[in-house]
Amino acid sequence: MESTRTPAGTWPAADLQTRPVSRERFDDLFSTLSNWGTWDKAGRGAYNRIGPSHVTRASALVTTGRTVTTALPWNTVPGPDNHKPALHHMTDLGDKEAPEPSTNKDFIAVDYHGKAVSHLDALSHIAYRGQLFDGNTAHDVVDTSGAHFGTVAELGPYVGRGVLLDVPAARGVDWLEPGEPVYADDLLKAESALGVQVSEADAVLLRTGHKNRRNRLGPWDSSNSSAGLHVEAMPLLAERAISLLGSDGDSDVRPSPLEGVHSPIHILSITAMGIPLLDNLDLEALSQACREEGRYEFLFVVAPLNIPTGTGSPVNPIAIF
Repeated sequence: MESTRTPAGTWPAADLQTRPVSRERFDDLFSTLSNWGTWDKAGRGAYNRIGPSHVTRASALVTTGRTVTTALPWNTVPGPDNHKPALHHMTDLGDKEAPEPSTNKDFIAVDYHGKAVSHLDALSHIAYRGQLFDGNTAHDVVDTSGAHFGTVAELGPYVGRGVLLDVPAARGVDWLEPGEPVYADDLLKAESALGVQVSEADAVLLRTGHKNRRNRLGPWDSSNSSAGLHVEAMPLLAERAISLLGSDGDSDVRPSPLEGVHSPIHILSITAMGIPLLDNLDLEALSQACREEGRYEFLFVVAPLNIPTGTGSPVNPIAIF
């Protein structure tokens, strides 16, 4: 089949100035994009879109058996983007034990909602004006024992079609600069350049080149400045009826275009649309694999820990070609 891809490097210069958004416009988007009242199993949100037919079609994308991990390494080193390092220490060094076998054991722990751990945000993670997805009042369903609506255990695994929207590759640059917004038009241009189209129940992965920039220039405080989606990109993703959204940042462009709201994409995705988020992925190996395989779609599997009252979970999502 003749390629329909746009040659890399022909993309017009990016709009580096984030367009400000008023609270009135944001609240209008929240209302327009809302999926409240859509699903009986509201705690699963947009995962309700995934049916057996989506899984079987996605499984048909496996042709070479190539697997790619998209998780960051477990990071125990403090830094400007790792304010609460993960913990890892040995609890047993069994070099000599009777009876055999000897055992080596270790302990891990993490405060994973941040910028240094690849993780899944469940629907209990984000409230706007005191309400979670589907109108649940946060203080009624979340307490010191955990969440009792929209938990990561309710979500369970995602198995479906993954799509990598590799904006730097499509644009012919190494990465997007921190603070650079991605608009709906950028997503459409990436689809055209990469020869892929987002469809119902997909997991959409936005690559900004965050990890590539960090590897080459060093870490920075990405809670203050990172490339990501502008709120005006969300109507397109709503139209495509996706089930999962992820990025090598946390999907939000920072600084926020909305005064007084630091994570508007989290609010629109999780709280309004019921779409869980994957934060802090490492999409560099996946970008290379997509180039080498000649396609930007694959079977995508996300298996969170089964935490009955969890607001999310560390994850190691796998792309399979």
